[in-house]
Amino acid sequence: MTSKSLPMFATIAWREQAVNIEYQWIGDHQRRAPLIIFLHEGLGSLSMWRDFPQKLCQALGARGLVYSRPTYGKSTQRAVDENWQPDFMHRQAYEVLPALLQALNINPMEQALWLLGHSDGGSIALLYAAEFSHQLQGIVVLAPHIFVEDLTIQSIEQAKTAYLTTDLPSKLARYHDNPDAAFWAWNTIWLSADFRAWSIEKNLDTISCPILAIQGAEDEYGTLEQIHGISRRLPHTKVVELPDCGHSPHRDQQETLIAIIRDFIH
Repeated sequence: MTSKSLPMFATIAWREQAVNIEYQWIGDHQRRAPLIIFLHEGLGSLSMWRDFPQKLCQALGARGLVYSRPTYGKSTQRAVDENWQPDFMHRQAYEVLPALLQALNINPMEQALWLLGHSDGGSIALLYAAEFSHQLQGIVVLAPHIFVEDLTIQSIEQAKTAYLTTDLPSKLARYHDNPDAAFWAWNTIWLSADFRAWSIEKNLDTISCPILAIQGAEDEYGTLEQIHGISRRLPHTKVVELPDCGHSPHRDQQETLIAIIRDFIH
C-alpha cells in the first residue's frame, strides 16, 4: 500500500516575506516512481482532497505531493489588507509552485513530474505547463477555467449568499485555519469587475506536454466549453466528459476518474 506521511511545512520566500506552506508526501519512499503534484480548487486545501490522492497514487504506483496554497488550509494567511489581483493564478504557477519545488529539493529535470489540478488548480497547472512544459511528463486538469463564464459568476454569487446565510463557514473551518480569509479572497476576486476579462486561452499555445482534460457534464461552475476550448488550441489534448458528474469529478466519479487517469498516464 502507498504510504502517507503527516502534514509538514516548508518555508518559501514570496512577496518579500517568509510564507509557510502546508504539504504532505504520499509514498515518498518510492524515490524512482513518477511524482504527481496535486493542485487544489479555489476553496480547497490539502485536507479537502480527502483520500483521493492516496487512492490515485496507489493505483498508479506513483508518489504524490499535496499542499495548501497560501491563505488555504494551514498555510500562511493573507494579510487583512491584501486584495488579490486578476493575475493571482499566474503568481501561483510562476512564483509559488517553483519556490515550493526548490524548497523541497525537487528538480523537475531529474524525475518524472506530473501535475493534477482541480478548478483553479487546473488553471494553475495549465499556466505552469505553458511556462515550463519541458519539465513535465504531462498534466491532468479537472474542471479547469480558461476564461470567465456567466455560469461561473452566477454560481460564485450563490456561494457568497450561502456563506452569509448558511453553515458553510463552519464546514470550511474543517479544512482551513481561517475560513473567512480563504473564502473572501477567492470570492472577492472572482466577482470583481476587473476579473471578467480574465483569460488564459492564449497562454495555452506554448504547452507541448500531454494533457488530459476532464469535466463533469453537470458542472455548476463552468460549461464544457472550458475543456473543448483547450483541445481546439491544443489538438493533442485528450478530452473526457463525465456524465452524472458535477464540478468535482474526484468526489462524484472517483473510481471512473482513477481508471481514466491510470490509462492516460500508463
